[in-house]
Amino acid sequence: MGYGKDVLEELRVPSRELRHAIPQVYAGYKQLYDSALAAGALDVRTKELIALAIAVSKECDGCIAAHAHAAVLHGATPAQAAEAIGVTFLMNGGPATVYGARAFAAFREFYAEHAAQHDGQQPVAS
Repeated sequence: MGYGKDVLEELRVPSRELRHAIPQVYAGYKQLYDSALAAGALDVRTKELIALAIAVSKECDGCIAAHAHAAVLHGATPAQAAEAIGVTFLMNGGPATVYGARAFAAFREFYAEHAAQHDGQQPVAS
């Protein structure tokens, strides 16, 4: 079972159907998403790692997959992802050990894919 691409693929069609059913809600959510994750005092990589940690605490597989992928694209390393996930153990206890493992598996899946597509080069932080 995959925790990254498989989850995103499983959600692709139902998410698209819901987005078509309530486009105004999704448009508002996209504005919030873009604003919350825009670079500011914190860079996008850091914000994606925070979002990944929150996704673990919320036990949201789709959120884990999306933010693990985005964290990789914005230059996060496996060590950074692991540390961010580790903080969730403090705040969320036992369930974080389960969803944290899922999040780390998803992150490593996207990280390996990115490295394979870019001749082993790590993503550049943004």
